[in-house]
Amino acid sequence: MASGLDPRRWKALILLCTANFMVILDAQIVIMGLPSISADLKLSPVAAQWALSANLLTFGGLLLLGGRAADLLGRRKVFIAGTALFLLVSLLSGFAWNAEVLLVARALHGVSAALMAPTALSILTNTFPEGRERNKAFAAWSGIASIGATVGLLLGGTLIDWLGWQSIFFVNVPVALLMLVLSPVLLRESKDAGKQRTFDLAGAVVSTAALGLLVYILVEAPAKGWVSFHTLGLGVVFLVLVALTLVIEKRSAAPLVPLRLFRSPALVGGNVVTAIVAALAFGMSMAISQFSLGVLHYTALEFGLSQSAMPIAAVAGAYLAQALLNRLGIRIVSVAAVVLLGIGSFLLTGISPTGSYWADVFPALLLFGLGLGGGPVALAAAALNGIAKRDAGIASGFNTAAFQIGGAIGVAIVSTVIAAHMAQAATNPAAILEGFTQGFVACVIFAAVGLVLAVALLRKQGSPVQVVPEQRTH
Repeated sequence: MASGLDPRRWKALILLCTANFMVILDAQIVIMGLPSISADLKLSPVAAQWALSANLLTFGGLLLLGGRAADLLGRRKVFIAGTALFLLVSLLSGFAWNAEVLLVARALHGVSAALMAPTALSILTNTFPEGRERNKAFAAWSGIASIGATVGLLLGGTLIDWLGWQSIFFVNVPVALLMLVLSPVLLRESKDAGKQRTFDLAGAVVSTAALGLLVYILVEAPAKGWVSFHTLGLGVVFLVLVALTLVIEKRSAAPLVPLRLFRSPALVGGNVVTAIVAALAFGMSMAISQFSLGVLHYTALEFGLSQSAMPIAAVAGAYLAQALLNRLGIRIVSVAAVVLLGIGSFLLTGISPTGSYWADVFPALLLFGLGLGGGPVALAAAALNGIAKRDAGIASGFNTAAFQIGGAIGVAIVSTVIAAHMAQAATNPAAILEGFTQGFVACVIFAAVGLVLAVALLRKQGSPVQVVPEQRTH
């Protein structure tokens, strides 16, 4: 009912989107600062890689736990805790005096993000009713994510040049302080009101270990080899942990991961396609950044400016998608977004060092951006509409985890494809360009897979699908 709507909800949306923006900004801005950080702290190549991967490992591994903790302990409470941790570890990162301190801080950054991101999304889902208002909120959430990635690239190089690498962490502090002040004012507290609110410790430990191990495998596989004993052995351990998680959750009276959620075709389909879209988005972004910085020799600022068409188009795509969802339905909007992503990737297979930005790159970024903005809006609606309020946190954790794990898969596969050709560059300089071309071809293949899955798994109509509660025998 309209009378039950929170009058502060649109201001709250700004706060929640700011949290999403800061999580993404933090991940992107560190990429730009890594050369300066490595030189100052004398990071080894392995330590430099883990300055990026430590955040990804804890973020991806703890997403489900963070989402479920919000359901049980209170979404506003967990969001504030995550924001406070984000502030503290930003200070620790900026003051890091050696590699060990920085790596610990980056791992804790991932913990804070795992508390903030799924909790913010679950608060959004609970604050806005299904339909037009929630679709608009999803559009804002998706659009700000695209902007955050590009702002990280633009702001990172500028801050480092002017103030040093420490500034890329200190910039988080005033924003986090403001979020801490406004959260109690703008956000309603909400949590699972059910009688059973015990914490599933066994499920939490095993599922977190499984997700963390999967992220680790994806980070290490390009260097270790996809069919190496190291990768395959850890893959077997991962499958064992997944099987153990299913056994624990099936027997638990209050599971961390309620298996009844997987009875929703919308939730399953939305998250599967989300993972494919993320693989495509992360893989393409990694390839275009390496091509621009390594082959075209753009500066960080030039690269950020050259990519600015994509987030602008993404914002337009997000708001176009929310306007069309009620009219056309989730499946059609999702399929259209994946097609745009595929066409954009296909156009990038033709770029060359001597080509024109406006003729070769700009149209691809424009189409890719439209799909990148519209896809997550429709897929979030698919994955989260019809979910009971008590499960909003864990469902948001699933959606965020699908995006992060999919992104890790995309980066791992596309980087492997590019590296395979780079190995021949010493004897065949043309192999460098061929490597990037094949990397973009891999993105086209992701789009084709996503298209098939979107048609097969997403329901035709935009109406929500309710998840039937589990019936237990005692």
